[in-house]
Amino acid sequence: MTETGVAARVAAIVEPVLADVGYRLVRVKVSAQNGSTVQIMAERPDGSMTVDDCEVISNAVSPVLDLEDPISETYNLEISSPGIDRPLVRASDFARWAGFDARIDLALPLEGRKRFRGILRGIENDAVRIELANVAEGSDPVAVLPLRNIGEARLILTDALITEALRAAKAAVREAPEGESLPDADNDNAPDSGGPDDGSPASGKGKGNKSRSGKKSNGRSDG
Repeated sequence: MTETGVAARVAAIVEPVLADVGYRLVRVKVSAQNGSTVQIMAERPDGSMTVDDCEVISNAVSPVLDLEDPISETYNLEISSPGIDRPLVRASDFARWAGFDARIDLALPLEGRKRFRGILRGIENDAVRIELANVAEGSDPVAVLPLRNIGEARLILTDALITEALRAAKAAVREAPEGESLPDADNDNAPDSGGPDDGSPASGKGKGNKSRSGKKSNGRSDG
């Protein structure tokens, strides 16, 4: 499950740019919201993300998008963090979050079923393994779902996931250079779930989004 169409073109452009400045692409989403909006969801390798990070990413990707010009119309560029109950998009997401609860919706039914909820058990042969609860006696509790057939997937907010988010936030604070803006690891409400709509920008302390007008003018974005 990766981006398609215009979103895929944007992802191909910005992913190496993000890597060069020390970030990982989570997802690109293009919508008709507010005219046209390009949402780039990203994070640091440790999973943290701040308002300052959003500024860095916006400044890095905007000129490249203007140069490559994957979208001809005026658009708003929005940079956001994935939140705690994050979307799962790439194969590496399913491997990284093995052991945590997730919900997966298939594009096409598998044996008459499209929605699966359970514990991620990693990736094998381009397929996601997810351990289901309440399966019939004698049935294999682990479902194998081809990546190419996954329409939407995201982590489920649980105590274990919140604990992991707090642990990562505290680790980021310990390792950050002095004076750098980071989530408040002493605030138990610091990690943000990103809201019920997985396309919404993350908000809350330590998370941020930056919107920028992408109106084209001589190869530049007018912020």
